[in-house]
Amino acid sequence: MILKGAEAARYFARPDPGKPALLIFGADPMRVAIKRQDVIAALIGPQGESEMRLTRIPAADLRKDAALLSDAIKAQGFFPGPRVAFVEDATDSLAPTLSNALQDWRAGDATIIVTAGSLTAKSALKTLFEKHPSAICIGLYDDPPTREEIEDALRKAGLTAIDREAMTDLTALARTLDPGDFRQTLEKIALYKHGDSTPLTPAEIAALAPATVETEVDDLIAAVADRKPEAIGPLLRRLEAQGTQPVGLCIAAMRHFRALHAAVSEPGGAASALGRMRGINYKARDAMIRQANHWSQKKLEDAIAHLVETDLTLRSASRAPAMAVMERALLKLAWTRG
Repeated sequence: MILKGAEAARYFARPDPGKPALLIFGADPMRVAIKRQDVIAALIGPQGESEMRLTRIPAADLRKDAALLSDAIKAQGFFPGPRVAFVEDATDSLAPTLSNALQDWRAGDATIIVTAGSLTAKSALKTLFEKHPSAICIGLYDDPPTREEIEDALRKAGLTAIDREAMTDLTALARTLDPGDFRQTLEKIALYKHGDSTPLTPAEIAALAPATVETEVDDLIAAVADRKPEAIGPLLRRLEAQGTQPVGLCIAAMRHFRALHAAVSEPGGAASALGRMRGINYKARDAMIRQANHWSQKKLEDAIAHLVETDLTLRSASRAPAMAVMERALLKLAWTRG
């Protein structure tokens, strides 16, 4: 059977030991690995692996010896408690082996946990779990985490005192980082707040969030939108030294100014428009609301047109130095008035 959305999130938190098997698949290996770790920990507890109640079976080994899985399902260890047989990186070629294991499974046997990468709609492995009356099939996609998933991650990290603005920033951060980086960031924040009963604030999140090259790109584009031409040169030199390409900067600038244009054009106001947009850096949101109040719709349209022209120049056979072309375009925008 298939579980999606809130049902899937609840199952990950409290898996049913009476179910014979669970398939977790998805394109992001980190996302799949995190959910698999959560499910196994929920089934066998923190001591399960040390008590040898977890058997790991690489897919390559199982293809060579199908008996490995049936042996792991039926084997009884020295320690009492639920057991898990974990098949890692499965593909459609293992569907017959897993089908036989599901047919032989009986109450009291080890729960079968299977992970896989992207699976097509007609995948034999996916179809096996979808059509089985009691096995569970959950696909993980590149959708932003739900509020329930974020709150669960916060609870696991021991973060409970969070003010409303900080929660908004954490939600935006979860959409910016991949799942592994987000979990590490929460653990870092939890360590920082250990023994501190005051609510987590946006300033603390900003100070503890990971710094990346993308952050410096955001700083450069913000300097342009804030009309600070004096800041452009130093930021551009630093990004150039890190290997950032002019075309990438142009794309980032177009994305920013198109978001500002959408915000200015929104009848409900810039804050409402920017709050609904995906991919907006949580640190930049308030700055973009301020910027939207200082750029007219006409000037933003002119800025976008100029960036499109610059992008065409950068991708053409022009012999002009690409970074110089990009710098001139950014300075022109920063000198814009009105």
